[in-house]
Amino acid sequence: MTVEVAIAILYQDEYFLMQLRDNIPNIAAPGCWGFFGGHLDPGETPEEALLRELVEEIGYEFIGTPLKFGQYPSDRAIRHVFAVPLEVPFSQLELKEGWDFALVSPEEIRQGERFSAIANSVRPLSSVHQQILLDYMEKKPLSAKH
Repeated sequence: MTVEVAIAILYQDEYFLMQLRDNIPNIAAPGCWGFFGGHLDPGETPEEALLRELVEEIGYEFIGTPLKFGQYPSDRAIRHVFAVPLEVPFSQLELKEGWDFALVSPEEIRQGERFSAIANSVRPLSSVHQQILLDYMEKKPLSAKH
């Protein structure tokens, strides 16, 4: 069964906010860096699901309309991807879901890994999320305004 999820490319300056997923074997991309977001509830639009998930996962209430970046379907999920500016300081966010979270640099995205102080190790980026970010960086040069 294919599920629908809404995920956010959260950006601030040239960095991207990512979640280190819990290291639990039965979830998608365990122990990997990925996007915030989640499944659509019945009757919910992707935009509504995304805004709800951002509040649930990091306490971020984005006022505005998320910009649809694209759709990434696979045999397991249809990923609705949105670009959302992070308009508050990182210190104002509260991680409510996941193992860790961090602002990730373009260089770390290209390398496909980032250190986590909480995990005390270098952890890989989810390959799907890494590819989405590489696509985003290619289409939205960092010198351009988001």
